[in-house]
Parts: sequence; structure tokens; C-alpha cells
Amino acid sequence: MRKIFLVFLILPSFLLGQQQSLDSLQVDLSNPNATINTHLDFLQENNYQPKKAAKTIYGLEEKKAIRKVIKIKQVLDGKGLFVDFNSIPTNPNYTDSIGVKTFARYVVFPNRLPEIYVEKKNNNWYYSSETVAKIDAIYNNVFPWYVNWIQEIVPEYGHYQFFGIEVWQLVGLLLLLFFGFVFYFVVKKLAFKFLKKIQHYITKSNTNLELDQYLKKLAHPISLLFSIQFISTVFPSLQFSLAINRWFFLGLNIIETVFWIYVFLKLVKVVMHIYSDFTAKTHSRLDDQLVPILNNLFTGIVLVFGFLKLLTFFGVDTTTLLAGATIGGLAFALASQDTVRNLIGTIMIFVDKPFHIDDWIEAGEVVGTVETVGFRSTRVRAADTSIYQIPNSKLSEIVINNKGLRLYRRYNTNLGLRYDTPPELIEAFVNGVRQIIIEHPETRSDSYNVEFTGFGDSALLIMVNVYFKSLAWSEEQTSKHRLHIAIIKLAAALGVEFAFPSTTVTIEQFPDKSNLSPKYNTGRENINATIQNILTEFKNDVPPENTSES
Repeated sequence: MRKIFLVFLILPSFLLGQQQSLDSLQVDLSNPNATINTHLDFLQENNYQPKKAAKTIYGLEEKKAIRKVIKIKQVLDGKGLFVDFNSIPTNPNYTDSIGVKTFARYVVFPNRLPEIYVEKKNNNWYYSSETVAKIDAIYNNVFPWYVNWIQEIVPEYGHYQFFGIEVWQLVGLLLLLFFGFVFYFVVKKLAFKFLKKIQHYITKSNTNLELDQYLKKLAHPISLLFSIQFISTVFPSLQFSLAINRWFFLGLNIIETVFWIYVFLKLVKVVMHIYSDFTAKTHSRLDDQLVPILNNLFTGIVLVFGFLKLLTFFGVDTTTLLAGATIGGLAFALASQDTVRNLIGTIMIFVDKPFHIDDWIEAGEVVGTVETVGFRSTRVRAADTSIYQIPNSKLSEIVINNKGLRLYRRYNTNLGLRYDTPPELIEAFVNGVRQIIIEHPETRSDSYNVEFTGFGDSALLIMVNVYFKSLAWSEEQTSKHRLHIAIIKLAAALGVEFAFPSTTVTIEQFPDKSNLSPKYNTGRENINATIQNILTEFKNDVPPENTSES
């Protein structure tokens, strides 16, 4: 009995002391940290003093200010935004830089809720006038009109709790997930049809099965993103506690970011597939080589920015991280100047396009066919099938003779006739070669030269200068073969002989020996008939099929 009396005697004194202790807590508005702490601390269940919390709003009557501060806290709790006081500045003169201007203000959640912030007025920090003006609209957005209606229709047993969660909240969560799945399937079909229309508008084609597969894979994460947005919009209406909301929205934001990364990666695939189809229709193959390079570049950009976005959810300051990466990147660039020069050389090659894939080029001592153009170097295959790997920085600076851009293949040679060939046969031979070139299907009949150009050491020089239409090396050799055979047949038919480096001693009168000089038939009728026969044979001659590779 004595113990009970002591309890009743001490308990009122203890409760009175606790109330005096709570009442002794003062409102502190000296800096951003103190103002936000004052607001949230005086709205806790164990220290609920809304009048003191309302002091954080400037120039508003007490009842309205109380409603405003309560709504601010409910919005923060509903969005699962946990305030980390260790990161809030305690400097009374703190300034926030925006562009070239500075303001005495602090935004608590600049990425997720930039409308709510505190600012300095009359040497104290209060919630800004923008926050006060917009908080009702923000609250109605987080907690729509049906929230109060749900609270009214929930029966008494709906408020029974399991592990701190009421029954109506569990039922509401299950319904939310169900409608989220339904919303997903509906949006998926609509997204695919929408993407299909865009693809048809760009490519003017409806029969690309491979592209349809990409569009289906792209529609999948897009519909999931819409479902996540639907769930994140409705979930605060269930009014879970701050702890649950915090972890739920953290997981939801991570999932949403991962899906966004997936969407952009698939979008890169779709764009690169369309660009690949476009480059396949162009004459140049250098832009074909650009497809994998751009694909790797855009994929890297998506992954880097996605990773930085994920880091922000764990409190990492990406601005500081990027600044450090920039400094480290500058140091790395200075240490690897050759790589940077090669990258610049690669850009210059794709901009200037001095050659295309499969072009035959002469670049300094290197002669061969361009096979690939990479980030750092270009691979050229020589005629003996060996490989040259040329740094792009060097290739962009040296003189390049691009044989692949020739309009025609030029062929120039000299035919040497014996010195004792009569002038009539020389003229007939030259005219015959001209006629062969005109009749040749692979030579330009409007641009050629066949002339008696001079006197060599052991032959009369006939210059033959022609242009072959085909740029392929193998077809050029086939065309040369037909031309050479026709010229030899012409010479044989006319009785014209080709000279070779030699010294000829002619003995006009030697006992019992005949003259070794050839006998030439210079009759005009014979010459004309011979040339006509050779041309007729040349026209009717079908060239052999060329099976060699260039």
C-alpha cells in the first residue's frame, strides 16, 4: 500500500517535469538545419507541438500556418523522403548557386521535390513563399480526393493491424498490384502499335520481322515504366509509415531507373538497326563501319548516365564524382596523348571520308584494300594478303591516293615494232589497234590514244593509252587479256613483228645465203581485208568468265 501511494505521489511530478521539459524546447530558425529540425521535431508523436512547428512559416496566421506545416510533413512522409540532418547546412549565411546568381536558400530534395525549400528572411530561415503557395496543390497530387473517402468507408475491422500495417492497407496494396498488372498489359499493346506506326513513318516499310522483334522488346519495358508510374502515384494514398514509404520508393526508383536504362539500350538497338538498313542502301561502305562504333558509343553513354542516376539514390553526390572524373580524365588524356590523337584522327576520317571500305588506297608505303576503320587504327590488306594496321592519327595526316575513287582504270603501254617495218604497215597497225579499242566493250571509245611516238634503241614505239570502264582489278586484267590477244592477232595477220632488245647485223650479199629480212605485203586491199577480218573475229569472240577475286 505504501508503494502504491509513492507511485501516485511521484507520477504527477514526473509527468509535469516531462511536459515542462518539452515546453522548454525553443524554436530555432537561425539556419537551414535548425528550421527544418524545428518543423519536423515539433510534429513527432512524442513531441507534438504544431504551434511551434508553424513558426517555420513567415507572415501567415497561426491556424493556416499549422495546416501548411502538417501538409509539408505529410507530403514528405507520403513520398518516402527521409530527411538526413547531417547533410543540411548549419551555416546561417548559406547560399545556393543557380547559374551566375546566388540565393540565401536551401532545397531539401532538389531532385524529387524542388518546390519545397527554406529561405532566409530578416536574419531567420523560413519555408519559402513558393513552398507555402504550392503545398496545397502538391498535397492534393500526393493524396487525391479519394483518400478521405477511403478512410470514411473502411469499417472498424479494417483498421486492425498486423506488424504495424492495417488490414485496409494490405487489401489496397493487393488491389494496386492487380490493377498495375492489368495496366501493364493494356499499355504494352498500345505501345507496340504506336512504335510500329513510328517505324512505318520513318522506314516506309511494314515487313521487317527483325525490327518487329526489337519493337516488341522495347514496348515491354515502356509498359512496365507506365505501370511503375501508376503504382508510385497511387501508393502514397495507402498512407503507410515513413519507414515503409522510404524503402518502397527507394526500391521503386531503382527498378524504374533500371527499366529506363533497358529502354534506352533497346532504343539504341532500334535506331542502329534503322541506320544500318539506311547505310546498306548507300554506295559508301564507310558508313557501314560507323554503325558498330556508334552503337558502342551510345550504349556506353546510356550505361554511364544510368549508373550515375542509380548512385544518387544512395546519397552519392554525382556532381563531385563527375568533377573528380573530369580531373582524372584530363590526367589520363595527358598520359595517353597518342590514343587521343588517334581518336581525333578517327573523327576526321569519318568527317572527310578520304576513302571507303574496300577501296584500294596508296598511303605512304602502304598499298592495299581498306577492310575496317576502328576507334584507334585502320586495317589495310595488301595484295599479298598481309595486314597493315595504320594509326588513324597518321592516316589523317599523310597523302592518300584513293584508287577506289577513280572513274576509270587507265592502262598505258608501248608496243615496239621492228625498224624494218614499212610505213604503210605501221599506219595500218595503228589504225587496226584503234579499231580494236573502239570495238572493245570494256574500254572508253571516246578517250584513247594509239600513236607512233618515237624511235627506241631497238624498236619503233607505238604508244597505247586506254581507259577501262570497270574499277575491279580482276575485270581489268580480263579486259587487258582480250585487248592483248586482239593486238597480237592483228600483228600476225598483217605480218608485223614485235621487236625486242637486240642488235641486228644484215649481210646483203653473202654467198649461198638468202636475205633474212621479212617479206612484207603492203598492198592496200590486203591490209584492209586483214584488218576487217581481225575486227570481225574480235567482235564474235566471247571472253572467258572471270572467276578470280579482286
